[in-house]
Amino acid sequence: MNTWSAYAGIVTTVVILAGAPAQAGWFSDDTPSTPTASSQTLDQIRQAFEDQRYVDAGQLLDRALMISGTDPQLLYWAAELNLARGRYQDALNGFKALDKDSKVEAEALEGEGLTLAQLGRTEEAFAVLKSSVAKNSAAWRAWNALGSQYDRRHDWGNAEDAYGRALAASGSAAIVLNNRGFSRLSQHHLDDAISDFVAALEKKPDFTAARNNLRLAIAMKGDYNKAVSGASSTDRALVLNNAGYAAMLRGDYAMAKDLFGQAMKAKGEYYAIAAANLETAQNLARGRDDSKEQEHASH
Repeated sequence: MNTWSAYAGIVTTVVILAGAPAQAGWFSDDTPSTPTASSQTLDQIRQAFEDQRYVDAGQLLDRALMISGTDPQLLYWAAELNLARGRYQDALNGFKALDKDSKVEAEALEGEGLTLAQLGRTEEAFAVLKSSVAKNSAAWRAWNALGSQYDRRHDWGNAEDAYGRALAASGSAAIVLNNRGFSRLSQHHLDDAISDFVAALEKKPDFTAARNNLRLAIAMKGDYNKAVSGASSTDRALVLNNAGYAAMLRGDYAMAKDLFGQAMKAKGEYYAIAAANLETAQNLARGRDDSKEQEHASH
């Protein structure tokens, strides 16, 4: 097993970045009049996305598209709405249709790269995300996603740089702090990881993934009691499983087995992940015991 198989993995929650400035008014009199969305309408849509009020955003978009159905800025937000709702293929089609439109090119490239990453098309995502930040160095969602891509390649230097750029451009967004923390946790830089998770929770106290990752990092330092302390009944099984996973990575197999057993009991039903982890811990402990016996026999 490796760090990437931990149940409290990197967060892929989509965080919406504001789109391009509005283009108000009408096209020239030499061409058929095609209304574009007003700046007020675009600001309302943007704010709805920033507040994650996707129902409101959808209603605003529906009304605006009835009037200005070819406005690329509205079409961009429609693709963002599909991305936020997990309709990835529709989102990808929408972004691809706009990634050469000068009004929204940079934003569309960012959305396209994020969507490709969600679809698991990592090589394509990597290339498009790099194109996105080349077009717009302040595209923090793209930098954040690139950090995750570099993490998966164990290219830690570039990951650190990407997260640093994402933090600078986003005003230290909680999701970037969490993801950089997990990157540092994967490198066993535990104190730095803990600092990032704490900072993420200061920004967003209800950030469940950051809290779970913080508990995992504390358990990786061997403080299992602190790692599981205060866990609610809702997530106690997960917290115990993650602490057991940390103990297993540390080679503390007896504690790992105990924590996995507690996780299965706390779940109240069959807990496949903890059961599989318990079996792994038992096998690792058995292998170490066999190795010790062979070592003693050889003397």
